[in-house]
Amino acid sequence: MASSSPTRHAWRVLLGLLLVTAALFGINALGVYGFKESSWTPELALDLQGGTQIILSAQTPDGADPTQEQLDQAAAIIRQRVDASGTAEADITTEGGRNIVVQIPGVADQETRDRIQASAQLEFRAVLVATDPATEFVGEDGNSTPYPTPNESMNAVPTPEPTDGSDPAWMTEKQIAALQSYDCSAETDRSNAPADEPLIACDPTGSVKYLLGPMELDGTVIDDATAGRDQTSGAWTVNLELNGHGTEVFGDISQRLNANRIAGLSPRDQFAFVLDGVVISAPVMQAAILNGKPSISGNFTQESSQTLADQLRYGALPLSFNVESSDTISATLGSQQLQIGLIAGLIGLGLVAIYSLLSYRALGWVIIASIGVMGVLTYIIICILAWRMGFRLSLAGVAGLIVSIGFTADSFIVYFERIRDELRDGKSITGAVEDGWGRAKRTIYISKSINILAAAVLYILADATVKGFAFTLGLTTLIDVFIFVIFTHPVMQLLARTRFFGGGHKLSGLDPESLGAVYRGRAQYREAQVGSTGRVARNKGARGEAEKRQTIAERKRAEALAAMGSSDAGKDSDD
Repeated sequence: MASSSPTRHAWRVLLGLLLVTAALFGINALGVYGFKESSWTPELALDLQGGTQIILSAQTPDGADPTQEQLDQAAAIIRQRVDASGTAEADITTEGGRNIVVQIPGVADQETRDRIQASAQLEFRAVLVATDPATEFVGEDGNSTPYPTPNESMNAVPTPEPTDGSDPAWMTEKQIAALQSYDCSAETDRSNAPADEPLIACDPTGSVKYLLGPMELDGTVIDDATAGRDQTSGAWTVNLELNGHGTEVFGDISQRLNANRIAGLSPRDQFAFVLDGVVISAPVMQAAILNGKPSISGNFTQESSQTLADQLRYGALPLSFNVESSDTISATLGSQQLQIGLIAGLIGLGLVAIYSLLSYRALGWVIIASIGVMGVLTYIIICILAWRMGFRLSLAGVAGLIVSIGFTADSFIVYFERIRDELRDGKSITGAVEDGWGRAKRTIYISKSINILAAAVLYILADATVKGFAFTLGLTTLIDVFIFVIFTHPVMQLLARTRFFGGGHKLSGLDPESLGAVYRGRAQYREAQVGSTGRVARNKGARGEAEKRQTIAERKRAEALAAMGSSDAGKDSDD
């Protein structure tokens, strides 16, 4: 009955593998048929599929060419934004001393284009006035009359001189007139408004317009920005972490606005977050925020909050850009190179299969089956990663998959050689499978840990064109260990209890005779069979293999026993 326990364990593990595989296919099916965002084929990178090319031309205030440092900084920020959008394997370069060329695999949606171009100039301004977007009023005669536009005769000098950003002295006659006549529906660029003067701006929907005080902080004080849900309302927010200077200044501002709230001075208890001249949020200051972690709330969705967080986290572009062109480009390597890579992978797989069958006979089919299961899991995981992480398979990634075939075969070869060593030690096949597993797994875990560490270092330090190789190599190494534990060993436990493998058939690859198992334990050797010629009647190849496997001590002991046997035989003949 004890022997049935490993069998039950093996079946349970294989059932778990089946459930994991079904779950992965179910997740991808949900993405394909439910969210309409996934696919049953891996997404290809720019070098294999082609995509969209956007050429951005830098604009400077004086019309001069930007410095190379400015271009490089802008290119780095754009790369961070593209990577944060989930688009992998993008190619971003500078060109001609003025242009930045962005090449994105596949079709770039409008959100990705906006993310690339946005300057994300964030300003913190106190709210002085918040009103409806009307630009006209109803007179005593019942007719609508436009508000008067500002003119030079109106007072534009704050009196008395304002003491802070919330001081009502900023609301001069000219500023109030400008606010009343301001049309939120008009396309007006307010992103370059003077920082030391009040600003008129509207919310993104144009339903509220504001008169704001001078800028008190800008986006450079932001150390980090993340999207998340408000614990009370559940609405999406953007959570900021300010640096030391920002924390100190924002703490003073929050105390001032909180005092205005207590005094009932609305809307001067509000603080506006202004992004490129648009008020994205103007919350009421509910308490003093002294820890430097304010949050931006508004009518955000998950996507819009994440986009804003990415823009703020990666800073403002040092230059403004115009889109010179946006075109579809063909693959740099094309489908022919992909076909060559796949053919190379099939050749490698075929060579591994031939070697496995020649060296391990029927046992080689376990290696082939393990690689097949690994291929299925790798394929579906890559499809899921394309949906959830934007991963795209490049030619470097295909190379990583091909290399992984050989690394995967190494695990099984180490395991099978350990089993054979146990058989040569005289153990039963079922015992050899269990003991060989205990010894082989330590070696394999160490080896795979080194492979994963090397892949991680390569992914972190290497150029973007090599990251695909490092990623697929690390992924397949993890899957290799998983298959080794959850498929290969359970299958060997079941096969060891079959008549063909457990009986040590000559074609099974587990035949003790052909492996040269000449001793059964540390001190129990198999009796030699002597023929009429006085020679040992055994297979020469097996005997030679066994002799090579013996240690020096074992060989000397065997010679001593053989000498004792010869001495006893001589005495018998004398008698």
